[in-house]
Amino acid sequence: MSKRKIRGGDQVVVIAGNDRGKVGKVLSFVGDRIVVEGVNIRKKHMRRTQQNQKGQIIDIERPIHISNVSACIDQKPVKLRVRQNKEGERELFYHDGSKEVQYRSMKKSKS
Repeated sequence: MSKRKIRGGDQVVVIAGNDRGKVGKVLSFVGDRIVVEGVNIRKKHMRRTQQNQKGQIIDIERPIHISNVSACIDQKPVKLRVRQNKEGERELFYHDGSKEVQYRSMKKSKS
């Protein structure tokens, strides 16, 4: 599996599937699948228990594959690229027209 450019807390837009076009914040990772806030909502039937006296149906966000999302800036998907700055740290950037804009720095490399 390659290095992921998307972290928890990043804003992403869904680029494929039933929820195409929805924007949300990454909540968590499960392998190569991610849970995005407000995307891929499914219903779950909860059985009644001693803590939960009534049975109920709840809405829960299910994971989607990381290839179906893209980082976004102002509700538009951007393609993130990696480069090294002058201090030797790796950073993510994207193109905005003809200029390069830094998205964020990555973890420090082990070199």
